[in-house]
Amino acid sequence: MLRKHHVHKRQKPFAADDDDSNISLADHAYRALEEMIVTLRLQPGAALSEQTLAGQLSMGRTPIREALRRLEREGLVLILPRRGVLVSELNVHKQLSLLEMRRETERLLARLSAERASPEQRKEFANIGSNLRQLTEDTDETIFGRWDNRLTELEYEASQNEFAAKSMALLHGLSRRFWVKYHRRHASLVDTAVLHANLAEQICRGNAKSAAAASDKLLDYIEEFTRNTVV
Repeated sequence: MLRKHHVHKRQKPFAADDDDSNISLADHAYRALEEMIVTLRLQPGAALSEQTLAGQLSMGRTPIREALRRLEREGLVLILPRRGVLVSELNVHKQLSLLEMRRETERLLARLSAERASPEQRKEFANIGSNLRQLTEDTDETIFGRWDNRLTELEYEASQNEFAAKSMALLHGLSRRFWVKYHRRHASLVDTAVLHANLAEQICRGNAKSAAAASDKLLDYIEEFTRNTVV
């Protein structure tokens, strides 16, 4: 559960155990496993067992298998025939290549979201920005990650461009996992949260040019952070 001083009765970001009848078991499995991988509770290189994961998440193996296939498409796991499933390794050179694509896709999503968001979506962008600005360096990384995820999901919805959304979905988990691994040495949770908050707020205001600029500023910071991990 989020501490009250973080949400102040605003909408809560998704948690792995949220009860949502509109979300399938496979979606629940995906969200839970994605969070476990991104937050490094499942370490890079770790071998995964469908049976063990099914027991941990109290569900059958079929939704686990579907979730793992989705995670493979996003580059977070490797499914090796007759050898099992492994969490993918981290690679700074691949991460920099990923950021080249993410910069262009993130800018497009920000611009389109600023132009096309509904009034209710704009209110939620404002809410996300407000909550992100309340985070401190002592905040649990998982809380930041959930607000970050919700911001990205809302951009998918508000942009009304399924192809840009699908492209970004392939990049987001890998990018966030890299940040979780290295940010304590090379970045600031507060600075990162503020840059995300600024993006959410510019989208809320409906200024496509400012939203695109906020996206570029965020990616500048992330790229500099990524390069610093090899210094």
